[in-house]
Amino acid sequence: MRNRVIAGLLVLIFCLGKTSFVSYAEEMDETIASMQQEEAQTQETISNLEKQTKETKEAISALQGQRTQTQNALSNLQSQSSELQKTINGYSNKLDDLNEEISEAEKAMAEVSSEIVRLDNELQEARQKEKERHDLLMLRMKNTYESGGSKGIVRIIIESGSMQEFLTKFEYFSAILRYDTKVITEYKALQDLIEQKVEVVEEKEAQLDEYQNVLDAKHNELADLTDEVKGKLSSTNSSISSEKNKLADYDNQLADLDKKMKALEAQTAEAQAKLAQQIANRLALTKEDTSGAYAASASELEWLAATIQAEAGGESYTGKLAVGSVIMNRVKSSAFPNTIVGVITQNMQFASYRSGKVELIIANGPNSTCIQAAQEVLDGARVGDYLFFMTQYYADYYGISEYTMIGNHAFFYRWITNKKEPEQTSTESQESEAPQEAQPEPSSEETPQENYSEETPSENQEPSEENNENQENPEPQENAEPQDSSSQEDGNSEGGSE
Repeated sequence: MRNRVIAGLLVLIFCLGKTSFVSYAEEMDETIASMQQEEAQTQETISNLEKQTKETKEAISALQGQRTQTQNALSNLQSQSSELQKTINGYSNKLDDLNEEISEAEKAMAEVSSEIVRLDNELQEARQKEKERHDLLMLRMKNTYESGGSKGIVRIIIESGSMQEFLTKFEYFSAILRYDTKVITEYKALQDLIEQKVEVVEEKEAQLDEYQNVLDAKHNELADLTDEVKGKLSSTNSSISSEKNKLADYDNQLADLDKKMKALEAQTAEAQAKLAQQIANRLALTKEDTSGAYAASASELEWLAATIQAEAGGESYTGKLAVGSVIMNRVKSSAFPNTIVGVITQNMQFASYRSGKVELIIANGPNSTCIQAAQEVLDGARVGDYLFFMTQYYADYYGISEYTMIGNHAFFYRWITNKKEPEQTSTESQESEAPQEAQPEPSSEETPQENYSEETPSENQEPSEENNENQENPEPQENAEPQDSSSQEDGNSEGGSE
């Protein structure tokens, strides 16, 4: 009877334990499913933010293109304005020269006109004197040849007392007549000379008048051209002002987009940190089996070997296997892409990929040692179940509590920290507590960040406590190589230089 009671109790305990175990397993499955759903939502948020970031980058690129075109147009307009101003200055100089020529021509015209007036006065005076002399001669001739009258010259001569007196009087009157005739001839000759001078001066006046008309025409033409060019200059300067306003508008838009980019980057960093925390929390509930071989194509082998070379080219063979193990553990983990290329090219992960080094190594062909290490990892060899790695300096900087040093790199499975840092609530606070510039950069292997990326901490961004404590590190950096000893805190890195 006693044995039956004991047996019954055992059966009851077994049934209750089994029921409790089943209930716990179901609860665990529900918890994990809920956590995965939250991760998916966060990942969707990240995707949306990345989409907005891409659109913003495209908008910035388009605006920069338009700004460049406007800047080129502005430069062309400024050059055009400068050339137009030079043309105006040239016209202005020519106008000054023409004005000077016109002034000289006007002065010459005034002198010629004055000369014409003077010659005309002389001519009138000569004509008047010639007329007076002619009238006097006519009067004398009339008196000389007039018969009768007590005062007639002929009578006076005839009434001479002697021949000698007659001859004397006749010679006297003949001399007077010859003198008058000579003077009349001289005055006529003077008139002819003056008239010739007048003709010459009038011809010169006509030439000057024609020259002045030509100068006036040139002046008017240049004035019209100047006005035309000034109009073009005014229009060009107006266009310059418009283009400058466009540039200012583009600058304002670019500044707004830059602020938007920074806000999106901050939001993306926050979402990535949140995703890292969610993944860390889920992985803390259960241990995934990431062991086993992987049937890789020749291309995948090349990608894996190239990344091992980019991240651990100067490390020991074990260090190369460790980097390859992290990549394959991620491929096997539910928290990361399930292909080699997907893991290596995952957004904000391997810096060695982003910098182009991995693809450069692929183009030249990975070395045989890294190909061998990659093949062993694909065949199932693992150096731990690590999902993350970084330099020891940054492992200590972030306060990673559990890591294993292999060569110059710290490898770990979960991002669990023992370092208390001031909680960051804004980008401003992150900037104010950033690591100093003098601190060494993290090596190119995975450098965790609060934004779930492998990039090195920037000067103005220090990881916050809420984002790093108990978090899984983001995926390993894709393209950055391990830095040489000069950039390592412990100074013993064998990492290949970039």
